[in-house]
Amino acid sequence: MRTPRQAARVAVLDPDGALFLFRYENEEVGVHWAMPGGGLEPGETPRAGALRELREETGWRDLAPGPLLCTWEHDFTLPPAAGSPTGVPVRQHEHIYLAHGPRREPAEGVAAAHADDRILEWRWWSPAELAGTADALWPPRLPGLLAPWRGIADRTAVPEPVDLGYVANPAVR
Repeated sequence: MRTPRQAARVAVLDPDGALFLFRYENEEVGVHWAMPGGGLEPGETPRAGALRELREETGWRDLAPGPLLCTWEHDFTLPPAAGSPTGVPVRQHEHIYLAHGPRREPAEGVAAAHADDRILEWRWWSPAELAGTADALWPPRLPGLLAPWRGIADRTAVPEPVDLGYVANPAVR
């Protein structure tokens, strides 16, 4: 039985359309790339959780979640808590928001958050790199989801959010 979990993430695009991603390690899913984000706290809205997680994981205080890019559900196992031999299997429902910002490194002081979340590294991905990678991406259709958003000068004319529904874990081990 999986525990339901609400989460939110932020897709940060730089002026050239490159996307900022973290490389995560998970015992159930394996190594994969995903945007900054994570589980919501009790009573927290998805947008507020996305902002909190973005700040905790990157240290960036000048960005805020913009339009909703997509929603999706997937399964994975949370890392074991202190004193627990096993992790917690969850079915996570995520809201992914879009933000535009400068290309930069995470701020100093986020290493503890990275260790807690099993973040191995980070990098900026150009649209071509993202479309051509064989690495596991969360969500799996990420390059196609971002394509309509690149190069939009008029932020009032934005694409509708996509509901991916439930996406089974690919065999990435």
